[in-house]
Amino acid sequence: MILKTNDITMQFGGVTAVYKLNIEINDHEIIALIGPNGAGKTTAFNMITGVYTPTEGKVIYTDAQGQDIDITGQRPSEIAKLGIARTFQNIRLFKDLTVYENVLIANHLHLKSDFLSATLHLPWYMKEAKQMHRNTEKLLQEVGLWDLRNEKASSLPYGQQRRLEIVRALATRPRLLLLDEPAAGMNPKETEELTEFIRQIHKEYNLTVFMIEHHMDLVMEISDRIYVLEFGMTIAEGTPEEIQNNQRVIDAYLGVDEDA
Repeated sequence: MILKTNDITMQFGGVTAVYKLNIEINDHEIIALIGPNGAGKTTAFNMITGVYTPTEGKVIYTDAQGQDIDITGQRPSEIAKLGIARTFQNIRLFKDLTVYENVLIANHLHLKSDFLSATLHLPWYMKEAKQMHRNTEKLLQEVGLWDLRNEKASSLPYGQQRRLEIVRALATRPRLLLLDEPAAGMNPKETEELTEFIRQIHKEYNLTVFMIEHHMDLVMEISDRIYVLEFGMTIAEGTPEEIQNNQRVIDAYLGVDEDA
């Protein structure tokens, strides 16, 4: 197991957005979190990544050495350093910077030199800086974005911007990658290409992937297991086939005929 949540709950005033959510994610799985709009999916992501501190419950991360770490309420930057990266529903690139610069910046997460060393270009900082450039070049070549390295992020087609955001997350060297609606706004061709891209990085970078997604074709095609939320509560968990045939899930998405 790489991550589990123990009864995490998030309340905003008198409103409970997520209630006693229990999720278990095993190493190298692709897990999907689905549910109707307003079900609490992004709130769950925000609790896991430190954007929100749960009102109740705990988030436990198991590091590469097998040590369980309580990351509940830790700062997002500290959680990222442990090996958990995420993307957002709304693209958050540095749009006036190039593709290369966007990925290079993400490499700074693991920079050990302090501000003074960087300002004075001291030898140990320069060594780290060279390595960051090598890492950036290698990653962009591996994911097929090297030819676009000098393009401004804002000039890329929408699908490529989504890909760049995922690549920027990869630059932080995660073990667990959280994708918040990566296919949002994509046409069928872009969604198909994204599906293959997620497969590629999952395999090549030995990633565990946890994603929120509304495109059911994508979810059903690549997920090992699926959790379903409705009104902040888990109503189902299982394989894609089990979820497709779960009447409660069908009712949550399609509604229930009260006259039936």
